[in-house]
Amino acid sequence: MERWVDSYMNYITVERGLSKNTLDSYSGDLVRYMSFLGGLGIVEIGETSKLEVMAYLLSLRKRDLSSKTVARSISVLRGFYRWLADEGVLRGNPLEDMESPRTIRSLPGVLSLDEVDSLLNQPDPSNPIGMRDKAMLELLYATGLRVSELTNLVLNNINFEAGYLVVMGKGAKERIVPMGQEALHWLKRYLEGSRKMLLGNNRSPLAFVSQWGKGMTRQGFWKTIKKYALMVGIRKTISPHTLRHSFASHLLEGGADLRSVQSMLGHVDISTTQIYTHVTRERLKKIHARYHPRS
Repeated sequence: MERWVDSYMNYITVERGLSKNTLDSYSGDLVRYMSFLGGLGIVEIGETSKLEVMAYLLSLRKRDLSSKTVARSISVLRGFYRWLADEGVLRGNPLEDMESPRTIRSLPGVLSLDEVDSLLNQPDPSNPIGMRDKAMLELLYATGLRVSELTNLVLNNINFEAGYLVVMGKGAKERIVPMGQEALHWLKRYLEGSRKMLLGNNRSPLAFVSQWGKGMTRQGFWKTIKKYALMVGIRKTISPHTLRHSFASHLLEGGADLRSVQSMLGHVDISTTQIYTHVTRERLKKIHARYHPRS
């Protein structure tokens, strides 16, 4: 079972860009749960059901842990089982209909417009790697894709004439996302030149490939974006998901409606998208506090 915990932790590290403290807490929750299952004689995650989870949560309450810790454990297990179901490890999610206590959701980290410009202008397009990185960063910010959707993008799902992508998101749900002229420009330049140089004699249906002609990994691109962020002096925690957050926040700040942003992000529930309205409100409050004479 430990291998699934390791794979899941690797997934959320790359996809969600959480802080080290949060990742350590999540890992501790899952390790504690695996230990509990081991005490029950369960050796495969597929043998578990909602009953084992409820028994585990009851054991946490008996240990007088804070309600916040228990709520986080529920949230972690729900995310873990949802991922297992999405990956096909489980036939279904035993916690799908399990309600979680309402907690205050933390606001996602976003970049300012100046920070986005600095980051996107950092790759050197005069060499194949730089051109690829430039195209990936421009496309990521222009579309709000998840990093896995970006690295798994295939050539057949790019419509150059209409200027949109066909994206296969979570749960194998397909959506259409517009690219914008800037991202389309750099994507074309990369595909027409640098990609062929990186591929060499190899063949791949994937749009973005490594210097060895293979598909890009989520981890590899995560390291790439962190490298460019450090080069331009961005010290805040950053991941590919930060550009997804920035994409959504900047659209809403510019006047986009919530439903359209929900559609482009591929959120099933609009309440997930609504977190970005809080981000824009926080920004407006800061502007008011800074510039209003009586603030």
